[in-house]
Amino acid sequence: MIASIIIPVFNQISFTKICMESLQATRPEDSEIIIVNNGSSDETSRYLSECRDITVIQNDRNLGCAAAWNQGIKASRGQWIAILNNDIILSPGWLNKLLDFAIEKNADIVSPAFREGPYNYDIAAYSKEFTRKMQRASRMGVAQGICFMVKRRVFDRIGFFDENFKIGQYEDADFFRRAKQAGYVLGTTGRSVIHHFGSITQNRILEEMPDNPYEKQNRIYYRRKHHLTSWKRFIERRTSKLRDRWWSISEHALYGHTMVEKCIKGRLRYF
Repeated sequence: MIASIIIPVFNQISFTKICMESLQATRPEDSEIIIVNNGSSDETSRYLSECRDITVIQNDRNLGCAAAWNQGIKASRGQWIAILNNDIILSPGWLNKLLDFAIEKNADIVSPAFREGPYNYDIAAYSKEFTRKMQRASRMGVAQGICFMVKRRVFDRIGFFDENFKIGQYEDADFFRRAKQAGYVLGTTGRSVIHHFGSITQNRILEEMPDNPYEKQNRIYYRRKHHLTSWKRFIERRTSKLRDRWWSISEHALYGHTMVEKCIKGRLRYF
């Protein structure tokens, strides 16, 4: 089997339905879909029971993002593992285009470009125009946590996601950092693009758990784990901001698009 697609869900049934509909419409051959229901209390369980040709892992409570991802990976069979948020919409050919890019660049972790904000356009038409112009665009050395594909050998060598990160936040950054330190190649490609509504589940959890400091705890744990002093964090932030700004300016000048586009107050902005 070429690819296993893993999606953790926690409530937000309306977004899960939209994501699943787009996934089923764009699902490539020789792939499997694994949904990890992380203790949802809405209609998610009933809806998933009615979906065909998927594997569902049911948790009695929210074990967190890292644990859910690990459950899905351990149950998967694919040579590649694609991990998705449930607040995204996929475009035609999204996965095959990621695979083509990974093969060409000999990359081990690959993400698509994305547009974020309200879904007020046709993604099929948009992706056709976007990927035609952005075919040659790439950002090597980075990946995005909302949607990324990992070659199985990466997990075999550096291990799974660190479940010391509670609920969600920083588990993807930690994994990407460990992969880079181990010499694996990361990249984001303009050949594939998705829509992202914008951290729907995490925002809702923060609203429902305002007194739970898990985000701060995860941040502290991440910094200590990787020995990120104030000076080192300053240098990394400064370097990444300059790099991202250069990517944004050059991509927009060359192609009229950028790898990250966000609709903010009715205006499309480029990052």
